Parts: sequence; C-alpha cells; structure tokens
Amino acid sequence: MSEPLTPAQLESVEKTLARGTWAITAGAVLFSVLTVTPLVERVTPDQWEWTAPILPLVVDAAVVIVVRLDATVARLGGDSGSWPAVLRWMTGLMTLLLNIGDSALKGDLVGVAVHAVAPLLLIVTAESGLAYRRAIGRAQERIERSRAAEQAEREQREREEREHERLERERAEQSAREHAERLERERAEREAAERAAEREHAARMERERLDREAELRREQREYEERVRREDQQRAEALRREQLERAERSQRERQALAPAPAVVDSASKQASMNTPSAAVNGSVNEPDVVTKMPEAEARSYLRSFREGQRSVRQLAEDTGWSVGWVSARLQEVRDSGRERESVEAVV
Repeated sequence: MSEPLTPAQLESVEKTLARGTWAITAGAVLFSVLTVTPLVERVTPDQWEWTAPILPLVVDAAVVIVVRLDATVARLGGDSGSWPAVLRWMTGLMTLLLNIGDSALKGDLVGVAVHAVAPLLLIVTAESGLAYRRAIGRAQERIERSRAAEQAEREQREREEREHERLERERAEQSAREHAERLERERAEREAAERAAEREHAARMERERLDREAELRREQREYEERVRREDQQRAEALRREQLERAERSQRERQALAPAPAVVDSASKQASMNTPSAAVNGSVNEPDVVTKMPEAEARSYLRSFREGQRSVRQLAEDTGWSVGWVSARLQEVRDSGRERESVEAVV
C-alpha cells in the first residue's frame, strides 16, 4: 500500500492542474476569438462589423466563469447543482459550433476537424479538471479525517497521561500539604500556648502594678485627707484667734472712748489728726486672711504648669496652707502619671 500524499504534495498537484486548465482555456479563448471573428463579420452589417469580436469574447467569458467557479466549488467540496453543468456544456458547444462554423459552411472537413480541436479540448479539460478536483478534494478530506482521528487519538493519550501525572502530582502535593498543615498546626498551638502564658504573666504583673498604684493612691489620699483636716483645724484655730483679737480690740476701743462733750470739744483736734489716726488705726487693726473655697482653690492650682509658681506663692494666693497646696499639687502630678500609664497600657 502506497503512502498517502502530504498536504503539500496535494497542493502542488492542484496547482499543476489549475495552471494547465488556465493555459488550455487561454489558448482556446484566443483561438476562438481569431477563428470566430471573421465568421461573425460576414453575417454582420457593414456598419456593425466592429462588433464582431464581442460574441466570441462573451462566450469565452462564460467559459472562464464556469471554469473558475467549478474549481472553487470543487475545492470547497460542494456541489453546485445542474445549472452549472448546463452552462458549462452550452458554452462549450457554442464555442465548438462557432469555431467550426466557417469551415462547415465552406464544406471543408479538414478545417472542421482542425477548428474542433480547441473547443473539444476545452470542454474535456473542464470536465476532467472538475472530476480531478473532486477526487483530490475527497482524498484530502479522507486524509484530513485520518489525520484528525490520529490527532484525536494522540491527544486522548496525551490527556490520559497528563491526567495520570496530574493525579500523581496532586496526591504528592496533598501529602506534602497535609504534612505542612500538621506542622503548622503544631507550631500555631505551641505559639498560642506561649502567647497565652505571656498574656497571663503580663496581666498578672499589670494587676499587681495596678494594686500597688491603688494602694499608693489610697495612702496618698489618706495622707492628704489627714493634712487637709490638720490644715482646716489650724485655719479654724487661726480664724477664731483673729476673731477673738478683733473682739478684744473693739472692746478696748469702746472702753477708751471719751464722753460726748469731750468729743465735741476735741472734734477739731481729731479732724486735724485724722490722717495719722487713720494710719494708726489701719496699722493696729489685725490682718484678715481671705481664703478661697476649696473647689475654686483646686481649679486655681490646676491652672498653672508645674514650676510656674512656687508653693508659697500659691499658698498666699489661695489663702490655704503650704502643706495643703503641696498635697494638691502632688495629686495633680499623680493623676497625670496615672493617665499616662493607662494610655501606655492601651
């Protein structure tokens, strides 16, 4: 069994057939124009002799169309029906009759035979070329089917091999992934246990620190409360002492006051001595300490930054004792540190 032709070989054969067909067609058309034109001139009025070449050109154009379209339809593997065959044979017979007409009218049998060669060759070439093309098309289709089947079988084998390789690879990857997941799970559990222990330790340390700070704040509050009570007691004692001095001074002034007559006679002298008396009176009167309310004093202390004013100056401004002012400033500093520690923890 001979080996089938390759697509390149079939293409070469088809090109050879096409070139031969068109060479025969071109020769037949040229020969037909040269042969038929004198015949048409003799049967055409004198003023229309110039139209003589039109008829062979029209018939030959139909031949060219038939040959070209038949070649295209055959190459596509289709069937154009019966009308193309009618047109093919009709143009062929027209070309034959026109070519042998002049010789037949003259009774020249040799001329008839000679002029019949080209049309008959064109008709037979067109029919055989069509048959050749259809045969080549069937052969190409058969070869393509065979190759398609082989290609499909080869692709099927390749798919099966790829599928087998894929399954093997997936099993290996699945095994490796499960092993990695197990190791990762163990590592995550170990790290989670370590983090939980660290968090518990940190939470315990934080609770202890907060407890110590709470204890320190409680002791500081107790100390400040004790100092405040002592300051209040001292301030109360000082206020009572000042009131007693003021009352005693008032009683003494009332006891030393002159009689009304003496007052009238001495009014001028008193008026002359008024400035010095006023000064003496202001000097002798005891100083009255003005003390801010506690809430206002606390707000006043918080309005200054640390170190902006001394403790003694703040005590003089508010009327409270130096110890009380120191305790309030310590509270402000402690509250600031506590706020900073809470923010750091957060």
